[in-house]
Amino acid sequence: MITLGGQTYALDDPAVVLVLAGLLLALLVVILLILALRAAARSARLAEPLAQQMAYMASRVQGLGDGQQQLSGGLTHVAEAQAASQAQMMRLMEQRLAHVTGQMTETLHGSARRTAQSLGELQQRLAAIDKAQDNITKLSGDVLSLQDILSNKQTRGAFGEIQLHDIVGKALPADSYKMQATLSNGRRADCLIHLPNPPGPIVVDSKFPLEAYEALRRADNPNDLNRAASLLRQSVRGHIKAIAERYIIEGETADGALMFLPSEAVYAELHANFPELVREGFAARVWIVSPTTCMATLNTMRAILKDARMREQAGAIRRELGLLSQDVDRLGQRVENLDRHFGQAARDIADIKVSADKAGRRAKRLDNFDFEDVVPDVEADQPPLVLAQGQRRDP
Repeated sequence: MITLGGQTYALDDPAVVLVLAGLLLALLVVILLILALRAAARSARLAEPLAQQMAYMASRVQGLGDGQQQLSGGLTHVAEAQAASQAQMMRLMEQRLAHVTGQMTETLHGSARRTAQSLGELQQRLAAIDKAQDNITKLSGDVLSLQDILSNKQTRGAFGEIQLHDIVGKALPADSYKMQATLSNGRRADCLIHLPNPPGPIVVDSKFPLEAYEALRRADNPNDLNRAASLLRQSVRGHIKAIAERYIIEGETADGALMFLPSEAVYAELHANFPELVREGFAARVWIVSPTTCMATLNTMRAILKDARMREQAGAIRRELGLLSQDVDRLGQRVENLDRHFGQAARDIADIKVSADKAGRRAKRLDNFDFEDVVPDVEADQPPLVLAQGQRRDP
């Protein structure tokens, strides 16, 4: 590094190298001048060219000095421009850094807000999952309770009766059936539907052969399957026989009864794999129904009840129609009387208009009265009326 006039120049700078080269050249020239002066004594002829060369070298040295000054000014200008560029670059970097910092701050705030929102939604979902878990736990308890109910014959029978009562109550009017009706033989039917004769009151009894059906579902080998099928046949045949003997009473009930199975699965199993049991029920006049088919059967019974009640009310309807016919006849007579009254009123109005016209003409003549004889206002084709004593004639 070289410091001149308060300015510092690097040795590897081309301009500095050029200046140094000029200085060395100037130094060489001085040395040569000194050598030339020493040789002046030896050759006067050589002195003049040497002096010219020295003058030329001096002018070149002067030019090099001027170039050095210009180079120094240029270096100063470059240094100032570089300082200004560095300052501007620093300002741009500061602005860019501030902009990036603001964006990062905004991004962080947005991320924090979205994270908080996601955490809130996650908390809501966790609450919903907890609620669903509670419902599942409750449902599991209900299923276990239902299993406890179905595992006991008495509670299972009550379950079937409740389901039957719900279906019958939705399908039939309240006065068309009776739950837990006692028959003349002392037997109590789950439901007695009061149908008209024929067919007469019909009994619906609820049966649920659950043990045999579950054994059939659990069977995993042919022997267990045969034993479970035999148990199901025995159970269903026993129910059919009991219903036929207890709830089909000649002269009191219909010649058939319904066996209500409160399970669609058991009903489908009987019709799919045990059709002989269904045929035996038909032979014993005991018809097996499920909740779905029971609803359809009850809707048919409802139509029968409606038709029977319409027939019962047929006499009353005919009486009402007779009374309605009499009312229509009286209405016709009163309309005729009213028409006659309207005709008489029209004639009276016409007479009133004639009298009003006559009164108007008389008033007009009286208004134009000029001591002349008043011509009697008698129609040419109307004879004079002779009034009895005490009567007054309408004008």
